[in-house]
Amino acid sequence: MPVWLEAGAWGLVGGLALVLGAAVAWFVRVPRWAVASVMAFGAGVLISALAFELVDEAERSGGLTATVVGFLAGAVVYVAANAVLARLGARHRKRSGDQQPSEDDDSGSGAAIAVGALLDGVPESVVLGLSLLSGAGVGVGVLAAVFISNVPEGLSSAAGMRRAGRSARYVFGVWVGIALASGLAAMLGALLLDGASDQLVAVITAVAAGAILAMVADTMVPEAFERTHLLTGLITALGFLAAFAVSRA
Repeated sequence: MPVWLEAGAWGLVGGLALVLGAAVAWFVRVPRWAVASVMAFGAGVLISALAFELVDEAERSGGLTATVVGFLAGAVVYVAANAVLARLGARHRKRSGDQQPSEDDDSGSGAAIAVGALLDGVPESVVLGLSLLSGAGVGVGVLAAVFISNVPEGLSSAAGMRRAGRSARYVFGVWVGIALASGLAAMLGALLLDGASDQLVAVITAVAAGAILAMVADTMVPEAFERTHLLTGLITALGFLAAFAVSRA
């Protein structure tokens, strides 16, 4: 199988975790403290993947300067885009409570939430595609981190969408669309950067890592802390440790 096609398949697998989380939220009444706990765990998983799989590898292959520049660029671009989307009604797109606006409350917020979900998911998928370029197969630690974190993301966000009165067609349309876009992003990452210099790949990896860390802080941690409070740090640490163990196993 061509590398770019394999990358697309793995990106789709990671994206389908969002659909799985949304389905659980739609058909099962999950306590909000449970959603928040899994979100905190997923945040720890992603932070671990950033530290041991992405930033470290980017620095080793492309150098410290390329990594720092790329990481800061990713964080700045994500925060700027997120600020624009927040003004359009997507500030609480990962929240499972009553924070998300309905279309009646904020016209256009549905489209903004969908675009925000895409913004959250694309960097992770690009990283999955890039992990295949080494020729050693998909990065298991990155794949596990993306999948484990995407389930609570989809669960929490879909629960909030349902509370805001959005239809099943909208909810599952968003997450199936994001899953397909995740596969496409991973495929393009592998296809366009196959044969690229180590420094360029390092910069792109660092950009994605910066965006992911900003996403964790802006959208995942607030949802987790709202319900788990003093346990947030411990649960996040457990997620970090679990991902580290998977990457070293």
